[in-house]
Amino acid sequence: MSGWMTLITNEWRLKLLAFVLAVLMLGAVAFSQNPPTSKSLSVPLGYTVRDGFILINPPSKTTITFNGLADVIARLNPENFIATVDASKVEVGPAVKVNIRASLAGGGGGIGITQPAPIVVNVDVMQTKELPVQVGVRAGPGWAVTKAVATCPGSDTPNPCKVHFDGPATWENNLTATATLPGLVDFSSKDSPNQRVLLGNSNGALDISSLNTRPAATLDVTAVNIHVEATPGVTSSTVPLVDAPPSHGPAAGYRVTGVAITPLTVVVTGDQTALARVRVIQLAAVDLTGATSDVEAQVAVRYPGGITGPVETATIKYTIARNPNVA
Repeated sequence: MSGWMTLITNEWRLKLLAFVLAVLMLGAVAFSQNPPTSKSLSVPLGYTVRDGFILINPPSKTTITFNGLADVIARLNPENFIATVDASKVEVGPAVKVNIRASLAGGGGGIGITQPAPIVVNVDVMQTKELPVQVGVRAGPGWAVTKAVATCPGSDTPNPCKVHFDGPATWENNLTATATLPGLVDFSSKDSPNQRVLLGNSNGALDISSLNTRPAATLDVTAVNIHVEATPGVTSSTVPLVDAPPSHGPAAGYRVTGVAITPLTVVVTGDQTALARVRVIQLAAVDLTGATSDVEAQVAVRYPGGITGPVETATIKYTIARNPNVA
């Protein structure tokens, strides 16, 4: 019995060292086959926005960089991560900085995450605006439109349909809602159902389907029914388009040296009494503030009541040059 004990206890330090070395070698082999590594993924962003506020064109994704053992990293994809923006305390402003918080769904996993850099967002007030739906029609040759109304689906009233837009307050300057009847009016009466409602403001068209906001901007009624009535027996004439004086002149020391309008004339139709009152059609004034070179502007053609025409937009080109009489 003492012989066995002597065999076990003799040189125990060497035996312990051999055991530790064996463990270390095993760990080194495993480490070399599964080393630590890092990876970056594009991850969707979620937003928490303060009540009554709206973010305009915020980024929809962010890049997350994370690290861990190679076999774990290889299995991860964007669905394994959560990236959120806390905008619950923002104020109105064009460049408001907010932080992103990234985490691993379910937590744990021995994964280290480098938090993304803060982002800058445009913050506005959410506002609701009621808009009567205007009807866009074009009379065919020899016809004059006498009635054009839009009714909301499910409503039999002839009163114009009114829609409600929920979105950024700054988008609602000169906001309009329009539904356009396809083709020319060359009939006495027609109903055209399910015509799309288009929004527009001072900056142009607003396509509700492509707007990028958080929360989403909405329009409660997106299609309306159009009723149009017209009468034959109208005449037509050709009238020139003329420019209005600019609402603001060019930069100090510069002046307008020439104006070109395309097209120069339009053919308008309507009853004889209305046509007799129309000598020219004046285009809206253009703002030339700060201009030091030529300016080309697209201006809507506004026809007087009872008159229609095929041209919806005219181009005005202002030639601008330095005033030699101004130092």
